Amino acid sequence: MTRTFVIAMDCEAKCIADNMEGLSEETLYGRRAFRGRFRGDDALVVVSGIGKGNAAAATQLALQLTGAGEILNFGVAGGLEPSMKVGDVFEVSDAVQYDFDLSQVNGTEIGTLNERKTPFIPCFATGVLPARRLGSGDRFNDSDEDTSLLQRMGVGLRDMEGAAMAHVCEKAGARFRAVKCVSDVRGEGATPGQYAENLGRCLALMTAGAPSWF
Repeated sequence: MTRTFVIAMDCEAKCIADNMEGLSEETLYGRRAFRGRFRGDDALVVVSGIGKGNAAAATQLALQLTGAGEILNFGVAGGLEPSMKVGDVFEVSDAVQYDFDLSQVNGTEIGTLNERKTPFIPCFATGVLPARRLGSGDRFNDSDEDTSLLQRMGVGLRDMEGAAMAHVCEKAGARFRAVKCVSDVRGEGATPGQYAENLGRCLALMTAGAPSWF
């Protein structure tokens, strides 16, 4: 078995790499990747880059390289629930691409991909951590319109990659599991500023916690 991670940013991927033995680095079709042993198993970490297109491409690459039945994602996310705090860690129960909209074409709910009946793509949660719904879109902002939409959809966490990874896994018949650390909380100030201020703290927490979460 090869534990197969697809992670958006180098700094997030380092949280896993720092817990690996026999680490080596390579470039796979233009993407940075690490191989080694994680908790006694062979492991591959592919760094996707930010955004849904990058995430989907890297997930497909990882699946083809390892034949994995499960893709693991790990990183920071914005929190949308008032009770959330910076540093809180959650699994993802299901995910939605909230910026995908065919509603004026076929009347489906926002987020419903053309080949699906519902917007929400199931993810695998182990119960090790509390679980929340994830909303993914190709923008990072403080838009009241986006926040209102996400809250109507029951989304608790927001990122720019996870739902695209979940979609590729669903099509491939593989499980998708994501663990997210809250780097910014809606209502606690400008989210880009919070993210910049809290990223280092979150990465330290993630590096320490990774072995118990995966």
